[in-house]
Amino acid sequence: MPSIVIRNGTLIDGNGTPGVPDAAVVIDGDRITYAGPAGAAPPAGEARTIDAGGGTILPGLVEAHYHPTYFNVANLEDLDIKYPVEYVTLLAAANARLALQCGYTAARSGGSLFNIDVWLKRAIQEGVTGGPRLAASGREICGVGGLMDWNPDFRRIGMEGLILLVNGPNEARAAVRKLVKDGVEWVKTYPTGDAAAPDTNDHHTLCMTFEEMHAVVATAHNHNMKVTGHCRATEGIKNALRAGYDAIEHATFLDDEALDLLLQRDVPVVPALQFEWASVEYGKQWGMSQRVIDGHQETLEAGAESARRILKAGGRLGMGGDYGFAWTPHGTYAKELTFFVNYVGFSPLDVIRCATKNGAEIMGRGHEIGTLTAGKLADVLIVDGDAVQDISLLEDRRNILGVLQGGVMKEGRLFS
Repeated sequence: MPSIVIRNGTLIDGNGTPGVPDAAVVIDGDRITYAGPAGAAPPAGEARTIDAGGGTILPGLVEAHYHPTYFNVANLEDLDIKYPVEYVTLLAAANARLALQCGYTAARSGGSLFNIDVWLKRAIQEGVTGGPRLAASGREICGVGGLMDWNPDFRRIGMEGLILLVNGPNEARAAVRKLVKDGVEWVKTYPTGDAAAPDTNDHHTLCMTFEEMHAVVATAHNHNMKVTGHCRATEGIKNALRAGYDAIEHATFLDDEALDLLLQRDVPVVPALQFEWASVEYGKQWGMSQRVIDGHQETLEAGAESARRILKAGGRLGMGGDYGFAWTPHGTYAKELTFFVNYVGFSPLDVIRCATKNGAEIMGRGHEIGTLTAGKLADVLIVDGDAVQDISLLEDRRNILGVLQGGVMKEGRLFS
């Protein structure tokens, strides 16, 4: 592979520092060898030059809460029994290709029907299909009667394709061991409920005991796997942190004690908030009751405040959310970034850092990807326009000039 020089753009390296105008990124093979002012770039010999057209050069984005097997979900049954696994696998491959087209060169699965994401990861690695570098989660774990246990017993269907239901720590350990065999990297659990289930498991209820959560962590860590959890209720957040969770999804109702625990262990959080706004905005047309919509509104406001507190205190946040629902379809991932600027109040540079550097660290690959730094894999996004002045540019695929993954142009208007 010849060397590549990307020129004529403003460099945003992902570290949260101001952009470097008239910058250059030099790529040799699959690695970055230089990123900085063009005038200081080393001679590149017969390198191929890519003109950024005065736009923005930034790291490939990381979707830190990705559901590849969700597809226009409007009802609960859409998640696990609407389509056969063969068709869901094809949909997941299409979703992965779409994520790459949107500039997302890496993603951490937040749960998948069966272990489709495990095999999707392999297919992407082996070049069978295009998609982000993937961290797989496979099936999720929830307590019996909890948020994700919705199929009634009289149907005799169970939840085995999507959720492993547990009663007590012994069953929790057994569930993790099944995931060990499946080959997942992250174990996703449901310690708490959600506004979507106000009658049984609302956003202030617990869906797993501390003993179950501790058993999950001990078993997963023994097999070098990480654990995360859907945590909205305050006690659920604290239970997860005390049990040794490696990440928290949402961390909605965060109190001072929970924040202290979070910071002490430096546990990252993926708030996933644009979904809450979209549920409030579009809930009625999708048949949500006012009670459910009000719950999402409460979740939205509390989650935004928690995210602000975590950022201000020096904690780490990733960007990502429950995309794949009918009101948050795949391909609209970057709405999360715009939302955090316009609604939550983060600066564009902070949001980009969360969506690149922090996301890579959450995946456990911060040493390889996430910033445009010499020695890292050349996962680079080239955007038409100033993405710091107007972060919403990232929402429109027509603004994506190029998506490089490991130094290879994979998507974008410059792809040929």
